[in-house]
Amino acid sequence: MTGRIAGTRARTIASGVFAVLISLFLLAPVAIIIIVSFDATQNFTFPPASYSTIWYERFLGSPLWRSAIWNSLQVALLSTLIATTIGFFAALALVRGRFRGKDFVYTLILMPMIVPTVIFAVALYLALALVGLGGGMLAISIGHAVLTLPLVTLILASNIKSIDQGQEMAAFSLGAGWWYTLRRVTIPSARLPLVSAALFAFLFSFDELVVALFLSGVKTETLPVRIWNSLIYSFDPTVTAVSAFFIIVTGLVLALDGFLKWRAGRG
Repeated sequence: MTGRIAGTRARTIASGVFAVLISLFLLAPVAIIIIVSFDATQNFTFPPASYSTIWYERFLGSPLWRSAIWNSLQVALLSTLIATTIGFFAALALVRGRFRGKDFVYTLILMPMIVPTVIFAVALYLALALVGLGGGMLAISIGHAVLTLPLVTLILASNIKSIDQGQEMAAFSLGAGWWYTLRRVTIPSARLPLVSAALFAFLFSFDELVVALFLSGVKTETLPVRIWNSLIYSFDPTVTAVSAFFIIVTGLVLALDGFLKWRAGRG
């Protein structure tokens, strides 16, 4: 009995050590890029010989970089709104609906995850150009919304399955209409999954490059596209500060998602 307990404890310790090592391996590049972003020189040695905030000053002080941040923020918010709205109703239909071709619709929604992004971006560019939406903020938002739709639908569908349908049936039996039940019962029950799906959709759109590269215009350059353009001919040291900015934004959004789940768990 004592040997079994000791063996279980040893396996637990070994699993914990392994998890810590994997975490350190994954976080090491993130830590390195943040430290290097404070290098005062353009040599980018690790660890830096001297430290400075010059690259952050150039990043935040440049009108081009600030405009790219604002464009990315607008695109991410609009695409998140589109993807979350469509994804919610798609997930609701796939989970609760009974109709022919459900598997085909499900596969169709997942297509952006299967088709290579470059091929999808070219097809989307041609399709939007036909209706006069190429090279604009709306075009990039639509492209990102289509790309994030599978992720949003998967998150919401898995959570809608766990929602008690009896509350909806009770609302219907008491005379509530479909729209009233959706607003007062279904959506409040799926509030946390909706927020979580929206946060992940925002992150995906904010970081996406390929579709934005095809659909952006001169005045609608997003932050990833601006990074790409600054690296075409030479390495711009400002990119290290921009990379750290991306890491901070990603960390804040993931922390917010974790906090909301923790708070809901306590409640």
